[in-house]
Amino acid sequence: MDKRVIAIHLPQFYPFPENDEWWGKGFTEWRNVVVAKPRYKGHYEPHIPSDLGFYDLRLKENRLEQQRLAKEYGIYGFCYYHYWFNGHLIMEKPVEAMLANSEEDFPFMLCWANENWHRNWEGGFNVALIKQEYSIEDDIAHFNYLLPYFRDKRYIRVDGKPVFCVYRTDLFPDFDKTVDVWQREASKYGFQLYICRFEAGGVWGKEYMTRNVDAAVEFQPINKEGFDRRDVLGKLCKKILKKELTSAVFSYSAYVKFQLYKTTNISYKRYPSCCPQWDNSPRRVGRPFTGFKGSTPSLFKKWFFAVYNRFKPYSKDENFIFINAWNEWAEGCHLEPDLKFGRAYLEAVKEVVNK
Repeated sequence: MDKRVIAIHLPQFYPFPENDEWWGKGFTEWRNVVVAKPRYKGHYEPHIPSDLGFYDLRLKENRLEQQRLAKEYGIYGFCYYHYWFNGHLIMEKPVEAMLANSEEDFPFMLCWANENWHRNWEGGFNVALIKQEYSIEDDIAHFNYLLPYFRDKRYIRVDGKPVFCVYRTDLFPDFDKTVDVWQREASKYGFQLYICRFEAGGVWGKEYMTRNVDAAVEFQPINKEGFDRRDVLGKLCKKILKKELTSAVFSYSAYVKFQLYKTTNISYKRYPSCCPQWDNSPRRVGRPFTGFKGSTPSLFKKWFFAVYNRFKPYSKDENFIFINAWNEWAEGCHLEPDLKFGRAYLEAVKEVVNK
């Protein structure tokens, strides 16, 4: 395949002890999804799944159906979020089950979502639920946990190197030192890692491409690269949000136009990305939120077409294009079919890839 389209995948959709403790017994992302309400006139909420329903990712049948659907519509593989807090794993069950099930032959890679967790959904940004601590001992333990994934034949590689992404390399005291440990451990098994950093949280640029980072991944829509809010809804934002003046609603059409015509010159290796939608209001009930207004499959197709056709792979294997996301339902950001648009976003991907 000339270019490999990778969809970012959230394995949050099943109950686990930490969510029970923090958010209430039986909590999953679906609870945020179904209770979402429109916050302004014309606001598209809630997003209700259609074809796959309110699935539980502990069930192989649900995972297999996701993979079948993704493959049918031109997605090469999933990039699963991976949560490791000094040996404490969260949301690991679906991906562990996938690894153990040979029926699931869909290619995958992992992205370590290494931010601290806070009570952001309730506005408690300074209340930490679980924190990251970095050490050489933890780096070794973490690598040993990941080793079976890296050695799996389904794992996505570049020149034989398993691709491992890290969401926020800037949060490490010394990211290169951590990678040195990982590469030393990997060499014991006859391979090296291909390290990518997500350009998330507004942290992007060549200065973050340290010696052990092989490539960056543009993370849309967090990385706006100078997108001017005055080009979106401007004063209308205050009008439609009324009292929620600290929220920010962007025009998806204006953002796509910005992406099509921006002149950012990238002098380092970076894989492009795009997103079908974005709206985190389901996670911000009664609180300020950020979202797009007016996303449609046709606008997404226009953006994805430009990204796909402009991108020139750096080598035979360095050919990734990322889509955020496959199933971020509580952020209104999903390729999976919903009741409003059906499979239209997936159809857009398929038409561009096939053409």
